Amino acid sequence: MTVPLSPHPDDTWKEGPVPTESTLPSEPAPTGLPALVARHAERTPDALAVADGDTTLTYAQLVRAARALAGHLRRRGVRRGDAVALLTPRSARTVIAQLALWWAGAVCVPLDPVHPRPRSEALAAEAGVTLTVGDAKLLESAAPPGPTLALPDEPQVEEPRLDAPQAEGTQADGPLPDAAAFIMFTSGSTGRPKGVAIAHRAIAELVSDPAYLTLTPRDRVLFHSPLTFDASTFEVWSALANGAAVVVCTVERPSLEDLAQQAERHGVTVAFFTTALFHQLAVRRSRIFAPLRTVVVGGEALAAHHAREVLRAFPWLELVNGYGPTETTTFATAHRVTAADCAGQIPIGRPIAGATAHVLDEAGRPVPDGERGELWVGGSRLSLGYTGRPKLTAERFTTHPRWGRLYRTGDVVSRRPDGVLDYHGRTDDQVKVRGFRIEPGEVEYALREQPEVADAAVTVHRPAPDDARLVAFVVAAPGPVPRPDALRDRLAAALPAHLVPDELTVVADLPLNPSGKVDRRALADLLSANGAESSGSSGVSGGSDESDGADGSPTAAPDGPLTPLEQAVADVWSRSLGCEVTRPDADFLALGGHSLLALAVTDDLREELGVELSLADFFGSPTVAGQAALVERALLAAHGDLHPHAPEDTDGH
Repeated sequence: MTVPLSPHPDDTWKEGPVPTESTLPSEPAPTGLPALVARHAERTPDALAVADGDTTLTYAQLVRAARALAGHLRRRGVRRGDAVALLTPRSARTVIAQLALWWAGAVCVPLDPVHPRPRSEALAAEAGVTLTVGDAKLLESAAPPGPTLALPDEPQVEEPRLDAPQAEGTQADGPLPDAAAFIMFTSGSTGRPKGVAIAHRAIAELVSDPAYLTLTPRDRVLFHSPLTFDASTFEVWSALANGAAVVVCTVERPSLEDLAQQAERHGVTVAFFTTALFHQLAVRRSRIFAPLRTVVVGGEALAAHHAREVLRAFPWLELVNGYGPTETTTFATAHRVTAADCAGQIPIGRPIAGATAHVLDEAGRPVPDGERGELWVGGSRLSLGYTGRPKLTAERFTTHPRWGRLYRTGDVVSRRPDGVLDYHGRTDDQVKVRGFRIEPGEVEYALREQPEVADAAVTVHRPAPDDARLVAFVVAAPGPVPRPDALRDRLAAALPAHLVPDELTVVADLPLNPSGKVDRRALADLLSANGAESSGSSGVSGGSDESDGADGSPTAAPDGPLTPLEQAVADVWSRSLGCEVTRPDADFLALGGHSLLALAVTDDLREELGVELSLADFFGSPTVAGQAALVERALLAAHGDLHPHAPEDTDGH
């Protein structure tokens, strides 16, 4: 329901508590993100700006390389307002390319190299991309439609030509403040992702001299999030806006050990972690916290017991709980977590950096302190809206007669007397899984597109407090019953990994509530009642032992004894998956495993068996037997003297 924002007959807009507002910055931020970087390049040209493995860039080198690439982009025809896709792995070139696009007057549309090609093509089409810039090998393999431009292997650090044309509609130090910097996509309930256009002003205000955390020119900020995740804007631009350094995580899919090694090697002091990842690190009291001074978490509710344990083990740590939809530019509110906060629910805090927060009832009127209402966010850091979706923009972004432009978050909160906000859930079906915002309708739409599916419903299952899994229920269309694993494979070819259900169950029908809508609470009962038909049952003790034969009829799957190494792997899996794994052919993904659980498993295998498995190898061999073979090869490689075919050391005689 959209609330008409016009004065109430009883003038109740003027009643209730005054909305919480953030503290304004002491001085206005420069016009855009390139100006922030250029300012530090003038003041401290030799200061470290980016560390990418063994490659480093000073602020002067970063600016020269970005300006040189911007000139090349303009000569290729890039003009003000053009949407240009960026397809690169995390690297120093990523930072250079973003700056160059903005100096050329373009809008950056980040694409994720691991997303399926149809997904990336759909996002590019939705954003109206005119050019795709990126890594030469990725461009060759992805073959995106339209013009492409491969980035140079080495940064071009020559001085830019003085007569190089300036992009129309830009200032000498970069784009205008209200120009769009990024188009970032979020899940859409109709099956169509929503492209959120975020302005330079909004990001610059978030990261310039932030009051919600400590950040100085001496800091080093870890950049490990995907480019398509809005946390990456904080990781890169909070550093460069304040004269600090960006430390690029050079491992594309880092394990927990990879993250710790990156932090130790480069002296990282500030890091953002999704709440789910923070929980995994907290359980292990990871040594990654040792060099850090500030940790920002966000994406889901922060567990008080995990926060308490981390603060006890690392008492110097500044722990900040951040909240904010993409539409409000990464973080809208923040709270510095103390030991006292860990005695109860950890709040999402007060609005920050120009944001305002309003807790309203269904009629759009303020609710008293302590009562629950919907959170509407306002202020200067709201996004520009949804690209090419004026109707949806008007529905979610409305003009209030008293407080101006507001974004309706759909989140239920309450406000304490001191203005601090507590989070209580959603007003709709939107969910968060491992930090990703997911509209179940998008996944349901993709499932209903399959010919064997008559209907579908998607929800979240939590087998453990720190384990959230996306679960799908499908009703079969007339004809052969769909295979859950086949449906998941087809979804994986069209959707990013976080939108592919971890578990999929075929049911006779979906439970409905009295109003005729799907009863999502009752879906949990369906999960337990139909567990044997779920893709998550394969390989679990007591689960189905059948697979399809060559003629499609069920045949008994092989079930042999576990070798000692297989048993060791199965024991590690069992702890993380929360079920007993007893078969060598048990498949991690089929058992409900996902990327975050894989981080935990690889870390446990390292601790218990002394082997390092990359996530790429892990998912390349996702069975117990396959991973036991990887462990054996790793052990033999590390201890050549144990190899049965290794030649004896003859000492050269």
